[in-house]
Amino acid sequence: MGLSDQPFEVMCPDCGAMLKVDPVSRAIIAHKSAPKKKMFEDFGEAAKALREADARRDSIFAQSVDAQKNKDDVMAKKFAEAVKKAKETPLTDRPLRDFDLD
Repeated sequence: MGLSDQPFEVMCPDCGAMLKVDPVSRAIIAHKSAPKKKMFEDFGEAAKALREADARRDSIFAQSVDAQKNKDDVMAKKFAEAVKKAKETPLTDRPLRDFDLD
């Protein structure tokens, strides 16, 4: 068994895990997960972050509810504007069709 037949270790550049690879079969034969990183130093910071996330989520939800309440009014105004524009546009400005060019 030569040196090139020995399994070797490679670190994943994305997650930092150590992978042991068999060079003959080119398969991962073992791995060691990267150490978990602490997201917060203490529970106070974690609780504060959760409260802020809750507040953001509630705000986004309230905005979507308001948008749904006003949706009918906005659509009615858009429709009225389109009808007004259609009435102002003369009928002689019809688009040319292919058989009109013959």
